[in-house]
Amino acid sequence: MTDIVVVHGLWADGSSWSEVIPLLHAAGHRVHAVQLPLTSMEEDVAYTRQMVDRLPGPVVLAGWSYGGAVIINAAQGAPHVSALVYIAAFAPQKGERGNDLLAHFPSQVGEAVQLDDQGRMWLDPDRYRQVFAADVHPSRAATLAAVQKPAAPACFSTPSGEPAWLTIPSWYLAAEDDEALPPATQLWMAERMGASLTCVRASHAVLLSRPERVADVIASAAAAGC
Repeated sequence: MTDIVVVHGLWADGSSWSEVIPLLHAAGHRVHAVQLPLTSMEEDVAYTRQMVDRLPGPVVLAGWSYGGAVIINAAQGAPHVSALVYIAAFAPQKGERGNDLLAHFPSQVGEAVQLDDQGRMWLDPDRYRQVFAADVHPSRAATLAAVQKPAAPACFSTPSGEPAWLTIPSWYLAAEDDEALPPATQLWMAERMGASLTCVRASHAVLLSRPERVADVIASAAAAGC
């Protein structure tokens, strides 16, 4: 039995994995969903690493969106992490920021971000479905927009550390209809990592619209790392 740690992205929470978790349970895995504070990259990485360190291993780390940047730092130096899985996720090289990766190809995220009086970033609820979840039922997308967690700008502006994908086998699921993280950026990162690649016609919220495909990729990584 493999422990699978799933990490959400910005403007979301651990419930983003609600469609995938039962499928992984049915396949015989234990699943642990991290609830990121989204206060800084350092705190998000530390919180995820605490989860990893309490598990005996082998551990598969799966990150969606910004969660990809979190897992490559949280897995660094963790000997019992057997695989990394990126679901339409950021996979920076050392020194790269999330903002750097978004600058490679046009994205709608920047136009949809709103700052509150405390400097935290929100995704405009009226554009949430268009940017994040175009293939999710409108009522479900509206709920996602309503429960989103705000994020500190530091989450996107902090340089990444030495990437764990240099030494840990990686899998990548690219969402071909993604309006938030451009598919071209996803494919470029997956190729750079040498990741095992799966492409799916889906929005950025692929883990909700195509949970079976997401679970299959994670299960494949778990099987390879046993």
